[in-house]
Amino acid sequence: MIDITLPDGSIKSYESGSTPLDIAKSISHGLARNVISAKFNTQTIEATTPLTENGDLVLFTFSDKEGKQAFWHSTAHVMAQSILKFYPKAKLTIGPAIDNGFYYDVDFGEDNISEKDFPQIEKKMLEIARQKHEFRLREVSKSDALNYYTSNRFKTELIQNLNDGEITFCDHDDFTDLCRGGHIPNTGFIKAVKLLSAAGAYWRGDEKNPQLTRVYGISFPKQKMLTEYLELLEEAKRRDHRKVGKELELFTFSQRVGQGLPLWLPKGAALRERLENFLKEAQFKAGYEQVMTPHIGQKELYTTSGHYQKYGEDSFQPIHTPKDDEEFLLKPMNCPHHCEIYKAFQWSYKDLPARYAEFGTVYRYEQSGELHGLTRVRGFTQDDAHIFCTPEQLDEEFKNVIDLVLYVFGSLGFENFTAQVSLRDPENTEKYIGSDENWEKAENAIIKAAKDKGLNYKIETGEAAFYGPKLDFMVKDALQREWQLGTIQVDYNLPERFELTYKGSDNELHRPVMIHRAPFGSLERFIAILLEHTGGNFPLWLTNEQAIVLSISEKYENYSEKVLSLLKNNEIRALADDRSETMGKKIRDAETKKIPYMIIVGENEMNTETISVRQHGGKDLGQMSVEDFSSMIKSEMQKEIVKN
Repeated sequence: MIDITLPDGSIKSYESGSTPLDIAKSISHGLARNVISAKFNTQTIEATTPLTENGDLVLFTFSDKEGKQAFWHSTAHVMAQSILKFYPKAKLTIGPAIDNGFYYDVDFGEDNISEKDFPQIEKKMLEIARQKHEFRLREVSKSDALNYYTSNRFKTELIQNLNDGEITFCDHDDFTDLCRGGHIPNTGFIKAVKLLSAAGAYWRGDEKNPQLTRVYGISFPKQKMLTEYLELLEEAKRRDHRKVGKELELFTFSQRVGQGLPLWLPKGAALRERLENFLKEAQFKAGYEQVMTPHIGQKELYTTSGHYQKYGEDSFQPIHTPKDDEEFLLKPMNCPHHCEIYKAFQWSYKDLPARYAEFGTVYRYEQSGELHGLTRVRGFTQDDAHIFCTPEQLDEEFKNVIDLVLYVFGSLGFENFTAQVSLRDPENTEKYIGSDENWEKAENAIIKAAKDKGLNYKIETGEAAFYGPKLDFMVKDALQREWQLGTIQVDYNLPERFELTYKGSDNELHRPVMIHRAPFGSLERFIAILLEHTGGNFPLWLTNEQAIVLSISEKYENYSEKVLSLLKNNEIRALADDRSETMGKKIRDAETKKIPYMIIVGENEMNTETISVRQHGGKDLGQMSVEDFSSMIKSEMQKEIVKN
């Protein structure tokens, strides 16, 4: 018999060799019907894996992230099998699950695949699924694996980097694939599939390697779920920040300037400035001081911090001075610069905490195939701040940053979020810098703060930054997509590397603790997510034009200008549309530009010195004075900004 500990803490005994599926059946047949995969003693396993020792068991269904990963990875196998039915000469490479669905990178050789081929592949996938083939994982020797893939250079390359005991094949039906595991019990769980797109991708992400075709897809255990997902996908296309950003004239890109380097247009720059001023005001109240640092630094700076070792391959090439033997890098992060600012002074414990904030632009050389609008760029501005404090101040300072992040979210309409405590991987500590003692102190501090603040949080092992653990905020947008926004990190390591000190009450020198924080993250990515979350309908306090004055004809343009002047005197951001267009055309254009209020003026309004107000979306608010309208706008903005 073996003892199995379930997530609720209960311990039950089972026959040795029982599978997670057997255990699910002992709990309820309804659960057993929906179990997809499992985790046993921190390791993801199949639902059909025999258990032969005591341990902790978690069962996953499609509702769980881990369940979706197993479901989509299994469907990638079925898609690869189906592709080979139509393209028998194709060479398979890798087919992982991703956040929404899966992909498989395929070398089609001289053949071509396009979206017109998708329906026949989907039909074949469902045909295979209905046959309920079991997924079976088996260990294979390195020599047998190499013999099996003699004609596939991609699989051979993967196998060459593995040792005996590390190689497994997954079989279902007549299909076999090199695979590490993580599958659903059988293909019958797959009820609905959709292939979404095909794109080019370099083997292992290296531009020097052959280009493959990446086929993306998604699958579900119910047809209704696929229908709902495709509807969300269409809405996502309408909200795509690249499309909406162009309509609102916020930003553009230029090949001459360079890929991944956004150019902010006047309206976009104004939007950014309002976001910056909003956070600067909150930071000022919280005791932060603004600093500014250069866009470059000597290589030695980033070697000391560890950023060069971490981001060296993703950085732009070093800048060599023509005469002096100096080597500079475009800065990948702001924190090393802030450490040097701290080091410029002598500190006492009475002077701490020191809080330095900067909207600092940093640079990473992302590969061209990974660039995507504002969400993945090569130059971006972080709302960075670093707090240097004593260990005794750490708890309060960390909680104050949590409050600041919640203030930002509340004022911008992000209400649906969870927190993630990201810890280092204890099995792979060489990825991180610093002592075990410092890591333990930092991780415990974050967990305590999250508990004390009553956050809905989960712990993720292996997701920490290389220099310290962090608290990440995972926000769901209006389409229920999850984004990581806002991060707070505890760091005992950079103060050691930069030899930062303060004099304690004992008159001895001590190391400060460093808190890294960025409520927005990067402004570029934050604005992209905000655009897609709101569809361009920004909160009233943030939007560029809060109102537009539309005159019915040229006869009322003078009154229109008078109304516009009154609005501006009342600090309302407004403009006038005095084009010789029909009122219908002017209203449609204002709707496209997402302007919250349309102020219509004609003979009646001029004679009564009033305005007619129409809200974005078509709601008629009737006639009122400019003063009443201005008061209404200001009252609405006060409701939008949460109390800080």
